[in-house]
Amino acid sequence: MQILNNISLKPYNTFGIDVAAKQFVSVASIEELITIYSTNKDLDKFILGGGSNMLLTKPIDALVIHLNLKGKTILSKTEHQVLIECQAGENWHEFVQWALSQDFGGLENLSLIPGNVGTSPIQNIGAYGVELKDNFHSCNALNLDTLKIETFTNKDCKFGYRNSIFKQEAKGKYIITSVVFSLSTKNHTLHTNYGAITSELENMQIKQPTIQDVSKAVIAIRESKLPNPKEIGNSGSFFKNPVISKSQFKVLQQNFPEAPHYIVSDDQIKVPAGWLIETAGFKGKTFGNYGVHKKQALVLVNYDDAKGEDILKLSKLIQNTIYRIFNISIEAEVNIF
Repeated sequence: MQILNNISLKPYNTFGIDVAAKQFVSVASIEELITIYSTNKDLDKFILGGGSNMLLTKPIDALVIHLNLKGKTILSKTEHQVLIECQAGENWHEFVQWALSQDFGGLENLSLIPGNVGTSPIQNIGAYGVELKDNFHSCNALNLDTLKIETFTNKDCKFGYRNSIFKQEAKGKYIITSVVFSLSTKNHTLHTNYGAITSELENMQIKQPTIQDVSKAVIAIRESKLPNPKEIGNSGSFFKNPVISKSQFKVLQQNFPEAPHYIVSDDQIKVPAGWLIETAGFKGKTFGNYGVHKKQALVLVNYDDAKGEDILKLSKLIQNTIYRIFNISIEAEVNIF
């Protein structure tokens, strides 16, 4: 464990933004993490996981701590359920594929989501009708005041749509070190009615899908729409899908009767942000070396050494345009620094 100076963070963020960290250290254990905090109390600190849900707009004038905690442990297993603890530094998609290889079900719809396991509870990642909270048992987190590990249950985390306690009152106060998942071992419940999963399974000529088949379908759908961060810098979906009131949606329907939507509650309707952005004319639009992806309007992309502040300006242009046309506010899903 060595603190390095003036290190480029380009390899550590999926947008591929080239900004420097004043100081950088990678930690491989909780003990190393505690040591770094206890021996560098006066330094500002910046926690870096998989770098998949962030947009860096300026150099990081702090000690960047890269969480590289690895390992998976089966805590308990019954006929129908297994509890698995996964360390924060494990790659999310690789963990999902490992679980599927063991025939553990529940995470298949969340295949190919970029990032690491440790950041998954922070924004309650979700896709194709499934959210992290559906299979989340608990997580362990380092209290940065006491430097003691605390456990958060599902209820403690106060999960919401792309939200949790770690984005609200606990923001900046804890570092998640591991996550415990509750997965099924048999009689798996499949979620295939959201998005294009059913039609993709039909294309695959699969009539009785397994959890592995659902994962393959999800991967095929995502690969057809989303750019590979290793080829084109991006952070996946840049914006959240807005949730509006039923009365507000009725006004939207008057002007845009074709508007797709999902009922959230008796008085709440979710409208796909991708549809709003595409309808506003941004899909596939380029601005020099950055722009909006040609296949998925939710994805902002860095084509070639774009600056973070340019992509941020584009995101604000999109937000302002959406509000002007639809009277709907859309929020960034990524963290902006």
